[in-house]
Amino acid sequence: MPYRHRVLEQRMKRYLALFPAVAVTGPRQSGKSTLLRTALSGLPYVSFDDPEEVRAAAQDPRGYLSRFRGSVILDEAQRAPELFSYLKLAIDADRGRRGRFILSGSNQFSLSRRLSESLAGRIGLLELHPFERSEMPKAARPSQMLLGSYPELTMRAHDGAREWYSSYLGTYLERDVRLANEVGKPSDFQTLLRLLAARTSQEYNASSLARDVGVDSKTIESWVSILEASYLVFRLRPWHANIGKRLIKRPKLYFWDTGLVCHLTGIRDDEALQAGPLGGPVFENLVLAEILKAAAHRGLEVQINYFRESNGLESDLLLHHPEDGRRWVADVKPSHTPKAAWMDRLGRVAALALESGSRAACRRVVIYQGETKRDWPSPGCDFLNLEDAIGAWQVETRPTRHTKARATARRR
Repeated sequence: MPYRHRVLEQRMKRYLALFPAVAVTGPRQSGKSTLLRTALSGLPYVSFDDPEEVRAAAQDPRGYLSRFRGSVILDEAQRAPELFSYLKLAIDADRGRRGRFILSGSNQFSLSRRLSESLAGRIGLLELHPFERSEMPKAARPSQMLLGSYPELTMRAHDGAREWYSSYLGTYLERDVRLANEVGKPSDFQTLLRLLAARTSQEYNASSLARDVGVDSKTIESWVSILEASYLVFRLRPWHANIGKRLIKRPKLYFWDTGLVCHLTGIRDDEALQAGPLGGPVFENLVLAEILKAAAHRGLEVQINYFRESNGLESDLLLHHPEDGRRWVADVKPSHTPKAAWMDRLGRVAALALESGSRAACRRVVIYQGETKRDWPSPGCDFLNLEDAIGAWQVETRPTRHTKARATARRR
């Protein structure tokens, strides 16, 4: 299978020049191992999927690391927990060396804990998500909303998508969720996952979900945190300011991959997706996930919120790029036909943002499935198709003091 270069490669090379160790995290099957083995093909590669490697590392951790005189890739590193204390000692013994250890792993719960406990301040963290739309083969992009953007599935033209997602969820539930030690009945956890998919792009209400699943709201919150830690879902916080308005305070919940949403909700073809009640929410989910993937892969500090008043005034997206000052007040519409009336509500939201103290003008943007129309129906108003809207937030920017590489915590 041919390799497709990832946007994260450039940022990874910069991190290797800044940190003694670098860790690439992300969901299962996002392409972490393929990225490391291809982009860093000249380095020794160890996978702790191999029981012999795990055994050797456990028996003599110091001696095991001494085998590698230069840099080394340690894949599935969480399976060799004895190594982490010795990684710290090796780094501290020669703190000036950069890019010495490159770690990755699929079990985010275990790996994240090991990194924070042993390598705080010594390691740069990177997130690799499934393909951005720009990374996908062009022929696969029209199917992205329905069938997703996981690399393996995308590169085989989404053949066998239903079987692939069933296997993916089974692996996730059996390996990752059970190891989290916070899930009682796996069937209840699966029920929650399907309910969240059916409510994607909606406000997250733990109490309502608890009633439907048959558990308490604290359990729901714990399980959603597990889903966030494993990069299956994310929450979008509401915009708030002291403007004397009654603003909704609940976050909205989305999935990182819309193919998983469609699989969980039983949507199997484009006609059912576009004509059904989830057509709009899934399209909104796709837009949000693409913007956030672009920001994560490039290290951009894009601020993203949604806006909703209790009286019904709302906007799907408030976007702000602190570095270049761009601000958008945006709505996401599944329609192919632009309507000038959509801009009126966005104008009222933009006026509230200015009222709260912002001096930067907000562009009013509708992201939809039709043709791009800029400065229509008036200056400062844009109707953008999906490609143009996503592309606007994929612009490479030079690192500044606001976007420097971040360590996991203060140096101990």
